[in-house]
Amino acid sequence: MAPRDAGAVRGAVTDQDLTHIDEAGRARMVDVGSKEPTARRAVADARLRMAPETAAAIENRDAPKGDVIGTARIAGIQAAKRTGELIPLAHSLPLTHVDIEVRVLAAEGIVELIAEAKTVARTGVEMEAMTACSVAALTIYDMAKGLERGIAIERIALREKSGGRSGEWRRTDSE
Repeated sequence: MAPRDAGAVRGAVTDQDLTHIDEAGRARMVDVGSKEPTARRAVADARLRMAPETAAAIENRDAPKGDVIGTARIAGIQAAKRTGELIPLAHSLPLTHVDIEVRVLAAEGIVELIAEAKTVARTGVEMEAMTACSVAALTIYDMAKGLERGIAIERIALREKSGGRSGEWRRTDSE
């Protein structure tokens, strides 16, 4: 299968495109056993919106439940390690690195999360990076909901990936 551009839109779906569906139409895990392990990397991000006062409390580590940022980072890393248990058809991967950067833009009421995951494996690590962002964002909500119930997780998205047969992919600014 040829690599797709970041902005490519799928056309008609063929049987070859449905890699997670068997001949009877049932969901299945793809067999990656014949693929060679290669270095793989993925970066995902998440964005939360809240009142500037809530973001400032998170930044200053002044939330009622304690260190929101540190707890969210650990929760995200832990979640990335358990992606194969959370996502039904995801393979369990031997992660070589996971990290989460937290950026607080208090005046704008925004918290940004950037997760990076790496492995040497037969399949990609995108789901691990996205799972890290998802659980870190949920942890921020949980730890800060005493300050504000209206916190919104606005997005979780893959930023870039590298490695494997499809090579490099990077989100464009228009996406």
